Amino acid sequence: MKKKTRPVEQKESISQDDSGSWFQGFCDLDPSAPCFSFTSVPCVPYLDLSIYRESRVKAIIKAHSKDMYRLLENVHFDGNYCRVKCARNGEWECCWDLAVKVQFFGKMQGVALYPKRLVSEKEKKIVYRSLILVNPYQLWDESLVTRFWNIQERVEFLIARILFHECIHVMISLGKTLPSCSGNTDIFLEFREMLDIANSRKLVTEMHEVQFRLWNLVVFGASGSESEQKLLERVQEIYEFLINEKYSNQKTGQVFHYPLRNSKLARKYAWIAAVKAGGNGQISKRVWQVEVRRLSIASRALYDGIDALLREKA
Repeated sequence: MKKKTRPVEQKESISQDDSGSWFQGFCDLDPSAPCFSFTSVPCVPYLDLSIYRESRVKAIIKAHSKDMYRLLENVHFDGNYCRVKCARNGEWECCWDLAVKVQFFGKMQGVALYPKRLVSEKEKKIVYRSLILVNPYQLWDESLVTRFWNIQERVEFLIARILFHECIHVMISLGKTLPSCSGNTDIFLEFREMLDIANSRKLVTEMHEVQFRLWNLVVFGASGSESEQKLLERVQEIYEFLINEKYSNQKTGQVFHYPLRNSKLARKYAWIAAVKAGGNGQISKRVWQVEVRRLSIASRALYDGIDALLREKA
């Protein structure tokens, strides 16, 4: 009789916070925790990820963003935290620690964990700690294999592409969190421009349609104790999340020649937005799915409108 083997992959409960495509509650940001051990991806050959050259990954990123390279320059991809930014705000000093870890962990390409906030009244210092996980499980994607026959070049390109996307979220958060001007990179300013366009009068119809769908989903997922003001704030936060992902995907696609159609983006992030809104605890799954589809249609129209206005400005 053959001994049964224990499953190699366990599902983790991962929730998204309200600020964007960040994740929280992932072993308290501790890369040494058990859930960070290697797990294999079904039907994918095992690969020792130590073959990639960290310097080469950083060089690929440097060619496209000097600001992002400066963010990563002293960070090693071993899961250990490195201080990447400090800025003063009156008596207080605000610092940002970043860790990057490359490993297989299922079928999510990358995760940027929401920064943990550590406050020291004695030292008058606030430290934000965030972690990026990079999962290059798509190494055997046909388009990548065709483009890079050399496995080392392929894994370095894929890590750079995933890391670039996740670092965009970090840099947007830096710009929003640190004192004014200290976090104003080109990437943050470009994101703010897209967000301003998404909130402009020229797209007021598209904006209101998306926010109306988000409001319905937030109400569907509400526990009943939240005030109307809290629900409206959640709608606005999730709306910004949709623009954040539009910008992050568009920027990464332009840099790495890997564009995604607005229809695909809208479908993917409408579902995530609906989960962030609270899920379908108060209504039937069918009604919830119908509203998610309506949000997807509305989001696509908004994304198309943003693109049209950006082309006008170019």
